[in-house]
Amino acid sequence: MNIIGRHENGQLWPRPAGREERGGDRGAVVAGGPLSLVATGDIILDEPDPSHFFGPSAELLRSAAVTVVHVEVPHTERGIQTVAGIPANAAPLAHLRALAEVGADVATLAGNHIFDQGPYGIQDTVEELGRLGIATCGAGANLEQARRPAIVERQGVTVGVLSYNCVGPRESWASAGKAGCAYVSILTHYESEQGIPGVAPSITTFPDPRSLAAMQADVGELRDAVDVVVVSFHKGTGHTPALVEDYERRVAAAAVDAGADMVVGHHAHIMRGIEFHGGRAIFHGLGNFVTVTRALSVEGNDSPERRAWAERRRQLYGFAPDPSMPTYPFHPESRNGAVAHCLISSAGVVGPGLVPCWIDDEARPVPLGRDEKGESVVSYIEAITAAAGFDTRFTWEDARVALGAAG
Repeated sequence: MNIIGRHENGQLWPRPAGREERGGDRGAVVAGGPLSLVATGDIILDEPDPSHFFGPSAELLRSAAVTVVHVEVPHTERGIQTVAGIPANAAPLAHLRALAEVGADVATLAGNHIFDQGPYGIQDTVEELGRLGIATCGAGANLEQARRPAIVERQGVTVGVLSYNCVGPRESWASAGKAGCAYVSILTHYESEQGIPGVAPSITTFPDPRSLAAMQADVGELRDAVDVVVVSFHKGTGHTPALVEDYERRVAAAAVDAGADMVVGHHAHIMRGIEFHGGRAIFHGLGNFVTVTRALSVEGNDSPERRAWAERRRQLYGFAPDPSMPTYPFHPESRNGAVAHCLISSAGVVGPGLVPCWIDDEARPVPLGRDEKGESVVSYIEAITAAAGFDTRFTWEDARVALGAAG
């Protein structure tokens, strides 16, 4: 793995001319104290005027020293559908500017849809984000580029981010001569209960050892080069409250064991529990953030494949989206969300935490304080954390919630 940044000259990503700087102590708790790093859930910018959907959260994102977002779908004007199944729409390139406007520093790209519009979709997305001054990781013209980290420096603290996909399709994976995403291959084993045909089997999931070792090697190399290591995984079973699969815990723990300071998850489109391993926070799924799309709606869907999947999804996962929110076709519980809000320094992550959010009726994530709504969302996250078997402590500290390993 080449840990040089996305620029060929090896320089860390600068902010482009004309873009607002986070000067002085912005993002710091006190002058000379730790900085703040925030990470969001899935972002899909299919709808017009994407800046509108960031309105309530813009101040929170801009105030952080480092802001990490996850871009779910390719942005291109020239993509060609490359994978079978349920391909994502190509979102307009111009919509990525909304991320620069809210101060995004890093965009993770490894996911099951990033190759849906082929190599042009990846190339255009990566190049436009770079033009906007946003570092990328997780996807590229080949596997070497896809495994390359994004590295940013703020107030003397270097932060490195790696991004991997753990869910299909395999066509999305990069190789030596093919564009795609970085990945950790996950294996599924089905065991028949008592050998009775037709009885639902028990299912075990686990990472392929060679693929896991490659990810750990990347993390270990990055660990030696930066102060803070963040690893992002696209993983989990979609639209299902509380569930964390076996492989999710294994890949997250392996990343921490290799040197990650924090792990964040995406893909399930619903919040997941928070675990601690080796003293490091694992956000198993940050749910949705700005995820505005009509691609998963039954009504008015012009794609037979996507419409069929939207109908099947309702049966498979047992929920119906709120018909009054046509741009937010997700599980009603997914309106409970959070932004990971961690304090960092040259010593790593020194204060894991979160800011609770609620997806409002306009499909906009709204950061919450310690009011009735904020308490309700935090209680939801505590409940799904406990349901997943994690013993994590949640403590309000002003407008954020500090996280720690219980006991």
